[in-house]
Amino acid sequence: MSKPRAAAWLFGLSAVLIGVSLYYGNVGIVFALLLALMLTGVPVSIALGLTVLTFLFLLTNVPIEAVALKLFTGIEKFEIMAIPFFILAGNFLTHGGVAKRMIAFATSMIGHFHGGLGLAGILACAMFALVCGSSVATVVAIGSIILPAMVRQGYPMRFGAGIIVCAGSLGILMLPSIPKVVYAIATNTSIGALFVAGLIPGILLTIMLCAVTWYVSKKRGYARLPKASWGERISAFRQSVWGLMLVVIIVGGIYSGVFTATEAAAMSAVYAFFISVFVYKDMGMKDVPRVLLNSANLSAMLLYIITNAVLFSFLMSHENIPQAMADWILGKDLGVVTFLIFVNVVLLLAGNVMEPSSIILIFAPILFPAAMRLGIDPVHFGILIDANMEVGLCHPPVGLNLYVASGISKLSITELTMAVMPWLCTMIVFLVIVTYWPALSIWLPKAMGMM
Repeated sequence: MSKPRAAAWLFGLSAVLIGVSLYYGNVGIVFALLLALMLTGVPVSIALGLTVLTFLFLLTNVPIEAVALKLFTGIEKFEIMAIPFFILAGNFLTHGGVAKRMIAFATSMIGHFHGGLGLAGILACAMFALVCGSSVATVVAIGSIILPAMVRQGYPMRFGAGIIVCAGSLGILMLPSIPKVVYAIATNTSIGALFVAGLIPGILLTIMLCAVTWYVSKKRGYARLPKASWGERISAFRQSVWGLMLVVIIVGGIYSGVFTATEAAAMSAVYAFFISVFVYKDMGMKDVPRVLLNSANLSAMLLYIITNAVLFSFLMSHENIPQAMADWILGKDLGVVTFLIFVNVVLLLAGNVMEPSSIILIFAPILFPAAMRLGIDPVHFGILIDANMEVGLCHPPVGLNLYVASGISKLSITELTMAVMPWLCTMIVFLVIVTYWPALSIWLPKAMGMM
């Protein structure tokens, strides 16, 4: 783009943002500042912090001590400790041999169907998601093993990568999930109920992704593996059962009241360390410091985003923006059906430019009050947001699963974007089901007495 054209675009955009800020008052100023900073390429976390500081110092009389206090008190919640623990558990599981044993078990169960290795990859992603809590970790752990195996069996790399990109998103829908923890913190919703609420939707999405994979594989005549004997299946299950026991620890511990969701995260990290180093022995003690350092880096990044988002929430509360937005939405007489369409559109658009934690921390405080006043269950609303985040992880320009799979498969983002289309469309259908079938999400936690 030429300099005169770039200047014209910048001038026009500035005029629009100034117009919005003048027309909508303080609400317009806040979001115009945030949008302007994001359009300059500033990371979302820094854009949030700069928006807050600029607005508070120039347009309010809030003392600087209040800002400093919020920076510390915003992340002192006990629930936030679940995030670094689940990240640590996921890293131990990724490097500790759990993934390859889950793939072996999945392959022994369904490898003989059309598209057997693709189906095994989806089932392995679902099993790994039950104990991991991160989509990126799921794509890395399963994709790095299953994709080379699929290519050796004659599957196109694009086909395998398309499957893993979308199946990897199960990492944030099934039991433990970092976005669920972030949503729970932002809205004061039960973390345990959110964990359990994702189980049945996760199973449904797994079945839907498998159905599409089977149909495409049968139509294209892809390879099938020899049917495994029951002895081979039992042996594979015994090898993978140590990893799957994490499900019992998380659900059983929370449901029985032995420990909270945060304590379950800590137990998961300790257990993942134990089986990786002392049971499977695919990791040595010399590898532990590297895993700890990687986990600390990722945890610090997420906590930095949360800290700035807490400041942004403080600003919105100070200016009464969530209540004003809720009044505006309800004043339009949208109704539950139309409001949920509005929520999905907003979140899907946000997924084009932001990663899940940032989206939840910005939009949950705005949309949640209106959802509650319309009688939408907070757990159902959390799973709906989670499903939207899944879709956002699988399409450009910032779909993290795409970039991770691109690094593993050596395919370009453009090639992967086309490759994921059958499964991405399936996820859109799943999103509609989750949106308008609340019982799918809330039946199990209600049955377990968690709601």
